[in-house]
Amino acid sequence: MKKHNLSTEKKEKNVIITIKRLGINGEGIGYYRKKIIFVPGALPDEVVVAKFVKEYPQYIQAELVRIKEKSPDRVEFPNGVDPEIGGLELAHLAYLKQLEFKRNNVLESLKKYHPRGYAKYKVKPTIPAPDQWRYRNKAQYQIEFDHGKSKLGLFAPNSHRLIDLPEMPTQSIATQKTERAIKDLIAKLRVPIADYRKHLDGIKTVVVRQAEASQEIQVTLITIGHKLRNLPELAQKIMQLEHVVSVYQNETDWRNPQVWGNKTEKLAGKNQIVEEILGKRFALSPRAFFQLNPVQTATLYSEALKLLDLTPDQTLIDAYSGVGTLGILAADQVKQVVGIETIPEAVQDAQHNVKLNHLRNADYFQGSVEKVLPELQRGGLPIDALIVDPPRTGLAKSLIKTLLQVKPRTFVYISCNPSTLAQDLVLLSEAYDVRVIKNIDMLPQTPRCECIVKLVLRK
Repeated sequence: MKKHNLSTEKKEKNVIITIKRLGINGEGIGYYRKKIIFVPGALPDEVVVAKFVKEYPQYIQAELVRIKEKSPDRVEFPNGVDPEIGGLELAHLAYLKQLEFKRNNVLESLKKYHPRGYAKYKVKPTIPAPDQWRYRNKAQYQIEFDHGKSKLGLFAPNSHRLIDLPEMPTQSIATQKTERAIKDLIAKLRVPIADYRKHLDGIKTVVVRQAEASQEIQVTLITIGHKLRNLPELAQKIMQLEHVVSVYQNETDWRNPQVWGNKTEKLAGKNQIVEEILGKRFALSPRAFFQLNPVQTATLYSEALKLLDLTPDQTLIDAYSGVGTLGILAADQVKQVVGIETIPEAVQDAQHNVKLNHLRNADYFQGSVEKVLPELQRGGLPIDALIVDPPRTGLAKSLIKTLLQVKPRTFVYISCNPSTLAQDLVLLSEAYDVRVIKNIDMLPQTPRCECIVKLVLRK
């Protein structure tokens, strides 16, 4: 077989491919000379013309040139938005088919890693979001100065090409409007913009978050360097924008691969904004994790609490507790809630939220779950029920080992990654039966979803 590489790609003729299925990231998958070919933007059963981008030993990355035979499930992609932008990978697919795709992602992950009894798991149909557009209440846009003008938006996947975003159809109107207003203010006040090519200090990222319940907006300017020209004036101008109640500066440096740095300082306004979910109030500082879709978050958490099936005599462990959302929502149903979280600011927020909701039976501790949980058990704390909501990387193997030793009678696992969930279930199913998996569509138009798994200790 002829090998393709970057030097020969441009000589390669376009190829006609029949798309068989969608990959986990929403890209079309077909075959070219018995090798898998990925074609973003193509749908199952479509016949497309694709152009090679790069060939690897096991697969080919291609781009969609045109569609020869269109799928009946194809819908119009939003106008005025670059199709390469992240966060709209499924925007060309009918919504009901998006929901099917997300359930199938769970089934395929289970089939790939085959945890004990996986073929008999009850995987429910994906619960749809009431709003498929304008649902995101947080925008985290990069900014740069390029060829005489500033751009504010998102990078094209796997690249340093920043796509300016005057319009983002999944973003709430208020957050999008605030982002664009801040872009104009930065230009007007000539506040320095970070330049990664020359390693010059300046603003690197603009983060805008709005609380659905209070409509309050919190702005964080992530900067390279601390003292920037006209930054205090910029903060004051931002405070005059509609609904904005606080402006923060988060400082990072070029060596940090993460978006956020470790130092955060308030420039103006309130310490926190206040969100409300299922009748409970949550104060959020800039670094606090909170779901991006506030309306569907209520569905996610209410479904999780139903599966926990709590009783008034139980102690609930809220692992990866963040700002204490799940534990505080469950506090009225149990004797005691104990939350565990590694990030100090999140623990402070959780403790503040306990007071905000006038609770007397919830405590939050800083530390890793695998260390704190056995200590609590040795101290005599009953581990009746557990809820975990880890990052996309899933549960640490050391934590799974701890859970298999501590053995909470029932627990619920909330996952945002079906692949790492399935891998974790391989180990957890040594002691636990999976009763049900519920899928919640938190992020329409994207391949991502949230799974809620109920596990019960096997007798």
